[in-house]
Amino acid sequence: MAGHSKWANIRHRKAAQDAKRGRIFSKLAREIMVAARLGGGDPDKNPRLRMAIERARRFNMPKERIETAIKKGTGEIASENFEEITYEGYGPGGVAIIVNCITDNRNRTASEIRHIFSKYGGNLGTSGCVSWMFEKKGVIVIPSEGLNEDEILEIVLDAGAEDLKAEEGNFIVYTEPENLETVKKTLEEKGIKYTEAKVDLIPQNVVKVSGENAEKVLKLLNALDDHDDVQEVYSNADFPEEILKNA
Repeated sequence: MAGHSKWANIRHRKAAQDAKRGRIFSKLAREIMVAARLGGGDPDKNPRLRMAIERARRFNMPKERIETAIKKGTGEIASENFEEITYEGYGPGGVAIIVNCITDNRNRTASEIRHIFSKYGGNLGTSGCVSWMFEKKGVIVIPSEGLNEDEILEIVLDAGAEDLKAEEGNFIVYTEPENLETVKKTLEEKGIKYTEAKVDLIPQNVVKVSGENAEKVLKLLNALDDHDDVQEVYSNADFPEEILKNA
């Protein structure tokens, strides 16, 4: 497992910036709606909904918007009929990209995602063309300041985690998806704060990009991430530090 990609770190910072401007709330609402529709409106019985609500709260989404999104998902309030779609493709330099969307218009979204890939030098591929390069893992991001890595490692391994890596001022904890909730609850019981806890797609190997290709890939990923229908963008791109400074 190659570990948390540099794009994942950029994506995390970008989401925090978007939250300050209120831009992320509509995406959070869509995830809550779909989770409630698929598994019911009780977060205690619906792990996906519980995780979506927790993420919304971390981004300071108003309580009223969360409750409205749940009611729309369960059908208590009329709303658009959203569905989940995943697109796969390649960026400049042969990097793999997976785009998870929630949309109320499949044809519109497909056309717009295809246009973004083309505009920034990428190619939209067929289903399954790059997904085999990624592993589904539970990921918990813990700010490492003031914490001892060995102590945190012992705690999370005892709780059922697979691994821990130190990256850019954080400890990244990896679990099997089904063990994410258990590890998360253990951290909460120990008073250890985390900034992200979710099921992610982790690249098994990264592709180094540099120069013009690196700039094009970053523009492509950012353009995809900015699209209203896009929930998550995953990539195995490995960027040089000079590119990341301006990201």
